[in-house]
Amino acid sequence: MTKHGACLLAAIGGVFALTAASAWAADNSASQIPTSGEKPAGAPNEVKMPWGTFKLAERIAAKVAKHEKINYVFSYQGSGIPLFSPQYAAGFKYGCQAGNAIYPLECTSIAPVQTNPNEQVSQIEAKLAAGQIDCISIEPTTSDATTAIVNKIMAQGIPAFTVGVTSRGHEFTNFTQLPPLEGATAAQVALKWMDDTGNHLKVFAVSGGDPAEFWAQGRMKGFREAIQKAIPDATFVNTEANGLNTSYEPGKTFDTYKAFLSAHPDVQLIENVDIGAEHADRAIRELNRVGKTFSIGWNVSKGQLDGIDAGIQVALLDQRWPDQAAFGGPACAQFLGNGAVLANTQTLKAVTKADTAEARAQLNSIMSSGN
Repeated sequence: MTKHGACLLAAIGGVFALTAASAWAADNSASQIPTSGEKPAGAPNEVKMPWGTFKLAERIAAKVAKHEKINYVFSYQGSGIPLFSPQYAAGFKYGCQAGNAIYPLECTSIAPVQTNPNEQVSQIEAKLAAGQIDCISIEPTTSDATTAIVNKIMAQGIPAFTVGVTSRGHEFTNFTQLPPLEGATAAQVALKWMDDTGNHLKVFAVSGGDPAEFWAQGRMKGFREAIQKAIPDATFVNTEANGLNTSYEPGKTFDTYKAFLSAHPDVQLIENVDIGAEHADRAIRELNRVGKTFSIGWNVSKGQLDGIDAGIQVALLDQRWPDQAAFGGPACAQFLGNGAVLANTQTLKAVTKADTAEARAQLNSIMSSGN
């Protein structure tokens, strides 16, 4: 184990540290969705939950008894979001196929074009009122954006699952990453890179398209705390309390990074917690700071892979968007067909310079399969 890695594991301690240390070396299998799950007593017709008792709607139970096709609906944030939407579309397609191998599904996906939580809920409400939902998977925009509708759906006896964003509803499973653990994982990857390359960085910054969100702050805080425990004299020019707001718009994100790094030329590594790291890479190039300032970011894109290959970006953390979008198909099929509740088994997959060729091939495959 490297010097910084040993410090971090000792600092974080326990299972959390071991999970964070292993997450960056997670297996490279095509999907992390489990193929079996816990079978609660009485499922799928009646399940004791922490919040009360779930009772499957009679109309759905009648379909299941006859092994009739059920209406599976997937609702997600937006169909027109660069990078994100094509990967979610591909995942939904795969999830429908995987679910149908377990139990017959009629699959439908719905989403606003751009993120609009009110429109998303309205779309779900319309399907619900028409009796067109027998099981649903929802990717919320925020941790509370769909809590009320999820609770309403479950109260009506319709199985609900959530994906992609931590949620506080009554869903059976919230299939997603754990933000503080993600941040600690990113720190472990960065610290290993420092040891491997001899770049002993001391000045850091954090940023994101929506830094006030729970998941964004968790990633920032987990990263900061793990770095500071491993490098006691590390400095953060900002923290999760005032993370740089880059937006999700490419041009604006680039301008924001260029202005920020011009004002803070001492920053050596900037963390982006969503899809904007490639624009930090562009700003680093334009400011002639290659080899002096580095980035680390989330999610797979050609721009980020280019940044890693150029030695500007340390790594990217793949939160496996296609798996999140695919989860609902098998989850609904397993619950209604086998009375099984699939668990949240997601971990981050780190992509470093040694992995970019494989990541490019996988990204090209995912993007083409979503068409």
